[in-house]
Amino acid sequence: MDAFTCGLDAALHVLGGKWKALILFQLAHGTRRYGELRRAVGRVSDKVLIQQLKELQADGIIDRLDHGEIPPKVEYSLTAFGRTLGKALAPLCEWGTRYSVEVEAIVARRRARGPSQAA
Repeated sequence: MDAFTCGLDAALHVLGGKWKALILFQLAHGTRRYGELRRAVGRVSDKVLIQQLKELQADGIIDRLDHGEIPPKVEYSLTAFGRTLGKALAPLCEWGTRYSVEVEAIVARRRARGPSQAA
């Protein structure tokens, strides 16, 4: 792989995937079981959530603890490295909260344009 063009490029390489930032946001608030995480993240499918959790685990961002119980009890938490990324996302979360009305207007304009003009 070529060198990253900037720090944002490096961060986005780890965060690539629609749901990873939301997963990190939820885990920044504490350890979550799979079902809790699934409900908190929202409309993500099980297949995609599992895939993105595996990628985050492989990248050293999250830990997965399987208690080996029946019914299954699996918990996810941020690693120390993952917590650094979670802290980096905090200002972006604040921005999204502050400008949510403006972002909702952007989404409405995109929908009004339709799929052929959105690109």
